[in-house]
Amino acid sequence: LHRHCTDQSSHLRLNRLVRRLTHYDYGVRESALAELELATQLIRTGVHVTFLPESQARTADLECRVGGERFFVEVTTMVGSAERQRLPLRGLHLDEAIGQEEDRGVILIHRVLARIRQKTKQLADYCDPVILGISIPRADLRGDRATRPEEIWLDLKMLAGTVTVLLTKVSTLSAVLISLWDVEPLPSKAATRLANVEVVERPQHQKAQPRVRLLIQNPLALAALSELQRDSIGQIL
Repeated sequence: LHRHCTDQSSHLRLNRLVRRLTHYDYGVRESALAELELATQLIRTGVHVTFLPESQARTADLECRVGGERFFVEVTTMVGSAERQRLPLRGLHLDEAIGQEEDRGVILIHRVLARIRQKTKQLADYCDPVILGISIPRADLRGDRATRPEEIWLDLKMLAGTVTVLLTKVSTLSAVLISLWDVEPLPSKAATRLANVEVVERPQHQKAQPRVRLLIQNPLALAALSELQRDSIGQIL
């Protein structure tokens, strides 16, 4: 990263991110790791990456160029906290959230949608394509707990469908890239698939990569990804 990103702004940001990898707070560590990882993967696909300076203004994390085209990337990590004993039940009936792993997956989907809405406000002023990268190291969102993560079953088609519906209402986001490290995908009950969604599942034993990655493009984005940009992001999957 230091060799690739030669500008002073990137070096300052990189130094801070590397220091955060040993921070006492789990969320700070995972956030820094997710940003460094995604930047590295973009570079390996031929994208030129610049780390944008940290400021009080709401800006993206990375400015990317490929083939003379520019796009921006915002990286966010969902970790929850060690104190959270159960996920919030916002929008769900009590009997829907107890007793089945599928329901825990539904709650996770609601949290992902809430994070997208939150980040959309931060990224509203860009004219170029904007990608929101969401990393979820623990699907149970219980922070840095010493206990074994709960097994969360997730309906990937439901996640892709609900995110797509939300994106049609927030035209400033071009796409969302979701990395889920420890979910169990529910068996698909239908052969249909959304044309704007790409999904890659990996075997459970491949711990160096997320269990599931999804690229969900916004069908109604004001600045849609070009074919070259989409191919670069698609290689990350």
